[in-house]
Amino acid sequence: MVTDPRAVARFTALYDEFYPRVHAYAVSRTGRQLAEEVAGETFTIAWRRFADLPDPPLPWLIGIARNISRESYRAEARQAALTAELRSWAAESAADVSESVVERAALLRALATLTDDDREVLTLVAWHGLTSAQAAAVLGCTKSAYFVRLHRARKRLEDALIDQPDPARVKVLIPRTESDR
Repeated sequence: MVTDPRAVARFTALYDEFYPRVHAYAVSRTGRQLAEEVAGETFTIAWRRFADLPDPPLPWLIGIARNISRESYRAEARQAALTAELRSWAAESAADVSESVVERAALLRALATLTDDDREVLTLVAWHGLTSAQAAAVLGCTKSAYFVRLHRARKRLEDALIDQPDPARVKVLIPRTESDR
């Protein structure tokens, strides 16, 4: 962490001079809603890599903002693709007549409405076969924190299942395993 008052003053001057231009670039690439986040992340990286700052700094700063914008776009595209895939699975399953398939379709539709984080917590053990300790390691948290997240995600999934078109026919099937203990 930089504690030199002169470096802090130089960074503050850099921020004051270039933030409006980096923000304007971010608005042109991501829209107003994400521009603050992109510009803020750009200057966070600039702070961490302040010693590497080239002269002039503006092209470098805009390059960072560009990379952040592109990563944001890719993350959004991945999220949309995953949601579309889950909905596709749900639509395919809805055509089958067995009760288990109807339950699976409802579960997939409900799962598609959850956030990426909730889907990940729910599927690490149930679909990917990890233990609770392994799932916690993947998420970068303690096993206790994993169980809290799992409990909350299960509750949101149950709520989403209730919102299904025919909740009376859907059994809330949220896998509970020995590793839940």
